[in-house]
Amino acid sequence: MNRFGIRGLLPFVLGSLLIFGISYLISGNMNPYYYSILIYAGINITLAVSLQLVNGITGQFSMGHAGFMAVGAYTSSYFSTILGTDIQNLVTSFGIPQFLFMPIFFATVLYLGGLSAAVLGYIVGLPSLRLKGDYLAIVTLGFGEITRVIILNINTVGAARGLPGIPQWTNFGWVYSVALICILTVRRIVNSTHGRALLAIREDEIAAEAMGVRTTHYKVNSFMIGAFFAGISGGLFAHFLTYINPAVFDFNRSFEIIIMVVLGGMGSIPGAVLAAVFLTVLKEMLRPLQEITKVDLRMVIYSLMLIILMLTRPNGLLGSKKNE
Repeated sequence: MNRFGIRGLLPFVLGSLLIFGISYLISGNMNPYYYSILIYAGINITLAVSLQLVNGITGQFSMGHAGFMAVGAYTSSYFSTILGTDIQNLVTSFGIPQFLFMPIFFATVLYLGGLSAAVLGYIVGLPSLRLKGDYLAIVTLGFGEITRVIILNINTVGAARGLPGIPQWTNFGWVYSVALICILTVRRIVNSTHGRALLAIREDEIAAEAMGVRTTHYKVNSFMIGAFFAGISGGLFAHFLTYINPAVFDFNRSFEIIIMVVLGGMGSIPGAVLAAVFLTVLKEMLRPLQEITKVDLRMVIYSLMLIILMLTRPNGLLGSKKNE
C-alpha cells in the first residue's frame, strides 16, 4: 500500500497509543500549573497548524482565526452545558453507562463546534477569498470582530457576562489526539494533488488559474478546513477552562496565532508546531515579569522577536523544512 493507504495510518495509530499512554501516566500525578501549560500548548499547535494551511501553504492572509475559534467554543459549550443535562438524563433512562456515553458525546459536541466554524468559514470565505493581500486581511479581521460583537449580544450564551459552568472534559489525550489529527491531515493535503494546487496558488495565482486550477474552489476548501480545526480547538479550550468570555477571542488572540505561523516559518508544519510550543511557554515565563512591572510586555516582546527574526531568518525558524 502507498503512504495514503493502511501504511499511512501507522503514524496516527502509534501516535495515539503514545498520547493516551502519556495521558494515563500524568493524569493526577502532575502539577496542575504545568499540566495547564501542556494543554494550552496542544491547543495552540492545532490553531497554528490549521492557520498554516491557509496563510503559509495556500498563501492567503487571514486575520480572523480567533473568530472561528469563538464559534466552535460557543457552539460546543452550548450543546454540552445547556442541552447536555437533558441528553445525559435521557441516555441514563435507557441504561447506557456514563463512561461509554461521555466520550462519544464530547466528540460529538467538538465535531459540531468544528462543523459550525467550517460552515461560517464557507460563508465568509466564498466572497472574501476573491480578494487578495491587504484587502483579504481587512475582511477577515472585520469578520473576527463582528463575530465577537454578535456573541456579546446573544443572551442565550451569556452575552458579555460569558458562559460559565462548562464541564471540564478536556484532557491531555483529547488535546494531543486532535493536534495529531490536524498535523497528519494538513500534511496529507500538502502531499496530495489538492496540496499541489494550493502551493501553485501560493506561488502565482494568475499562472495557476491560467493552467486550469479553480483557485476560488481550492482557497475556500483550505479556509473551511482551517476553520474546522480552529472550531474544535475552541471547543477544547472551553471545556478545559470551564468559562468563556467574548473578550478572550479578540484581535490579540488572532495576532498570537499569526505570530506562531510567521515565527515557525510560512508553509512549515514542523515550524508551526515548534513556534506554538515555544510561544506558549514564553508567555508563562513572562508572567512573573508582568507581576513585577504591572505591565503586559508580551506583545512588545513578540513584536521585537518578529523584527529580529525578519532580519536574521526571513524564512522563519523552520521555513526551509519540508512537510514530508
